[in-house]
Amino acid sequence: MADFLATPFGTFLLIAVQCLGIIAFVMISLLFLVYGDRKIWAAVQMRRGPNVVGPWGILQSVADALKFIVKEIVLPAGSDKFVFFLAPMLSFVLAVLAWAVIPFHPGWVLADINVAILFVFAISSLEVYGVIMGGWASNSKYPFLGSLRSAAQMISYEVSLGLIIIGVIISTGSMNFSAIVAAQDGSYGLFNWYWLPHLPMVVLFFVSALAETNRPPFDLPEAESELVAGFMVEYSSTPYLLFMAGEYIAIFLMCALISLLFFGGWLSPIPGIADGWWWMVGKMWVFFFMFAMVKAIVPRYRYDQLMRIGWKVFLPLSLGWVVIIAFLAKYEVLGGFWARWAIGG
Repeated sequence: MADFLATPFGTFLLIAVQCLGIIAFVMISLLFLVYGDRKIWAAVQMRRGPNVVGPWGILQSVADALKFIVKEIVLPAGSDKFVFFLAPMLSFVLAVLAWAVIPFHPGWVLADINVAILFVFAISSLEVYGVIMGGWASNSKYPFLGSLRSAAQMISYEVSLGLIIIGVIISTGSMNFSAIVAAQDGSYGLFNWYWLPHLPMVVLFFVSALAETNRPPFDLPEAESELVAGFMVEYSSTPYLLFMAGEYIAIFLMCALISLLFFGGWLSPIPGIADGWWWMVGKMWVFFFMFAMVKAIVPRYRYDQLMRIGWKVFLPLSLGWVVIIAFLAKYEVLGGFWARWAIGG
């Protein structure tokens, strides 16, 4: 078997199976994410939520997906057909592609590359194009306005996300996710993780992640009150489904990033308890729960407030933090509390 896997065809087959495994995990998670999101929202509002299709309404997401797939695709008159259909495909494919570098366990990663963080950033930057293309190809002013807002918002908050991550890179001395998790391993369990030395930035990262993925309270591009559904106004059926799927997959990716960068990925919070992939998935679900709770309890920002927070609050704070971390790591304050590369983990 080992000989077969060493051949080019065997390697191709192995990578194909790993790809399918990641896609299966992401797509099955997607069904439960939508279900969980709706259930949490309902619970906050003292409603029942989805409770008819399947036991406890668990199959509601499947029913909704099937409904979208079998509906007629409406093509707006005067729209650019090719770009109109390319946009949701691009949005969905890029969202899934970023999962190639996310590890769940030591060695459980499709592409264990040294510039994994850069890869995720490059992919998430490209997701803006799907939004812009969708808004422009619809040939209508509402989607176009929505897509312009969305592009400006995503670009604004990517800056602060990048700067926050630079702090983590300085502490670790590597851009590889597995190395970042290894640097958080220690004898104090959860107190060895990066949330403690980088505490102010964890909050900033979480809020920036909300804005980056167009989640409430930053869902300005699809604000029902003024722009109907933002850049998705003219979409229906499967293209709309792809946009929505891409959005939720990007949210789950942000949950994975928070887990890896600040909360030790697959590491156990209590020393002596075994590390494993279940910790990673559990942490991702905890952060998704927080995303869903924010959606249910925080009112929406005005667009100018959103931009002001991004550029006048988050950018200076994250930039200042990078400078502070650089000094703390350089002079090994508190014996390598901020400079994990200096003490070898």
